[in-house]
Order: sequence, then C-alpha cells, then structure tokens
Amino acid sequence: MKIKYCSKCLFPETKPDLFFNEEGVCSACVAADQKDNTIDWKQREIDFNTIIDKYKKGPNEIGYDCLIPVSGGKDSTYQAYFMKEVCGLNPLCVCFETTNLTELGQANIDNISKMGIDVIYFKKNYKAYKSMVVEGFKRVGDEMWPNHLGIFTIPIHIAVKFNIPLVIWGENPQQEYGGPVESIENKHLNRKWLEEFGGLLGNRIQDMVGVDGLTEKDLTPYFYPSDEDIDRVGVVGLFLGHYFFWDAQKQLEIVKKHGFAVKEDGPVEGTYTNYENLDEKMHGLHDYLKYVKYGFGRATDHACIDVRNNRLTREEGLKLVRQYDGKYPHYGVNEFMKYSGMTKEEIDMILDSFTNSVLFAQDEEGNFLKDAQGNLVRNFDFE
Repeated sequence: MKIKYCSKCLFPETKPDLFFNEEGVCSACVAADQKDNTIDWKQREIDFNTIIDKYKKGPNEIGYDCLIPVSGGKDSTYQAYFMKEVCGLNPLCVCFETTNLTELGQANIDNISKMGIDVIYFKKNYKAYKSMVVEGFKRVGDEMWPNHLGIFTIPIHIAVKFNIPLVIWGENPQQEYGGPVESIENKHLNRKWLEEFGGLLGNRIQDMVGVDGLTEKDLTPYFYPSDEDIDRVGVVGLFLGHYFFWDAQKQLEIVKKHGFAVKEDGPVEGTYTNYENLDEKMHGLHDYLKYVKYGFGRATDHACIDVRNNRLTREEGLKLVRQYDGKYPHYGVNEFMKYSGMTKEEIDMILDSFTNSVLFAQDEEGNFLKDAQGNLVRNFDFE
C-alpha cells in the first residue's frame, strides 16, 4: 500500500489529527512556518510579561508565584529555569512519579531542587496505579495511560491546595506535532484540553472504577479538581511555547549548563536521540504501540522536528526513520514483564490486537508476519 507523507517533513497521513493543505504540507509544518514567519514574538513576550506581573508577589511577600509540573525531562527543566532565572519568579515544581523511573530520571528530578527550586514529589499509590497500567495496556494499548492522566491532574490539585493560580506548561504538543487549528492556536491547558488532547484515548478515570476492585476513593488524585475549586483559586494554565519560540534543542543546551544530564551510552530505545524520555524504563514499549497502530514512531517525531528546524534535510531524516522506527522494543518489553508480571507471549498477544492489519502483513491464518528480531513486516515503505 502507499501512504501519503508530508512533502516537507516525514509525518504520514495515518497520524491522528494531522491535516494536509493543497500543497501536501502537514499542519505541523504549517504551524512551524507560522512560528518562523508570521507570529509576532515580541508582542507575545509583552503579553506574557503582562500576565505574570499579575501573579508575581512583592519582594517581602511569602509564597509561590507560579506552579510548574515537572518530570525531570529537558522541557520541564527548562520551564523551571526560565521562570526562575529569566522571569525572576519563585516557582513551586510538582513532579508526578512516572511508572518505572530510571536512575538518570531521578538524578534530573533531583537536579531541579539543586537549581534552587522547591519540588513536591508525588509518590503514588503503587497498587492502584499498577492496576491502571495493566488495564490501560489491555484496554487502549497504552501502558502509560495513568501517567498521562496524573501529570495533568496532580499539579492542579497542588495548585488548588497551595492557592497558586498560575500554572506554567511547556510546549503545546498540538502546535509542535500537528493538530486542529483551534488546538494549535490555544494558549491554555485546562480540563477541556486534557480530555481532548491529553492522550487518554477515549478512556476516562471513571472507567477505571471497579478494575481490580478500585473505588473512586482509591483514584482520588486522578480526578480533575472541581470547577468550583478551579474558579475559587483562579487557576490558569499557560503554554510557555505559545509566548516564546519553542526550540527544544537550543533549550537542551541551556539546561545542560544547569546540571541536566543526557544518556551518554547511546540513544533511547526507539529513536536516534539521547536527550528525551530519559525518565521512564518502558517508554520504548509506549512508542512501539504508536507504531503498530499508525505506522510511525518516536524516531519520526524527532526527525520531523529536526527537519522543520533545519538541523536535518528530509532525506537525512528519512534515513534515520528507516534505521530506528518500528524495531521491536526488547528492553521496554522486558521491563514491562518485570513490572506487570505478564509473560512475553501475553504482551505480544495484546500488541498484535492493536496492530493495524492494513499497514502490516499477515499470513493466510491472520497472524502478523515478523522477522527474526520480532519486527513487523510492513505493507508500506517510509517515503
């Protein structure tokens, strides 16, 4: 079969919420062109400073000026650096513990406090969370499902509890990776954004009630705070990437000077970079699930961004995609086996249940064809 690809980057038509214009250019590249040529960044910086001036406390006032959700990754580390060192605010950072934290991820979380910033580390109910991890894997093909939810709900709970109205997020993923026009132009992250673009895949926290006997009380932190509490505190979540030109590579070089560490022994599973998804041992499995559903993975995401930022030609990006995308995630699967107690056969059976039968080849009995390394045989080629 033949898949339509963006004429500028490498995104395929199979990517959800991606649109092509008449010239065959995807919505992510259109948004990138607007970033380069249309948006008045000076005015947006003025707008941002006007907003934060409303929340910045006086020199003798006790309290936090803003709250920043952090994972210890390059982006959230940059958010913390920017708000403290560039904007002069006193931020409170909140970290929702990932599923299976790496040593490097822990070191980068600890580094944020070494930058002179207070950090609240949310240690979750392991039993309840694990039940949702396994159920998310089986039900929607995403073992990171409860993590997607927790990183957006826990910080808002803390903002309400500490009476901190201003919440600073990083990039708008819909702008950087392509999405509907209204989502690309959005500058706020709220309940509506979470439900539509937060990676919940049509599943809601209410749907987890009853799984392994879980009650609503067990799942308390995963319910978004009430509208009444949000309004009482006046919580507003802003995408920093709406107000300032977002270039993760340049920002990486800044945070490395402030203690952020990358993976020195090679790239992260599923891609060619060594600076993203450093905190989670099972991210390779998560990214592979996207590949089996839509025919592209993390290497495509990274190559597209590098092409748009003129760090790679399209041909160079295509070569990297062919080298790294679609490889069976042996490390991620092994880690998930240890975490979940599932066998490799059980995991592979669920992977097959989410694999796109149009994109990948099958034998006469409907079994997916795989090579000696366990990689799926494609019905398409990367172009």
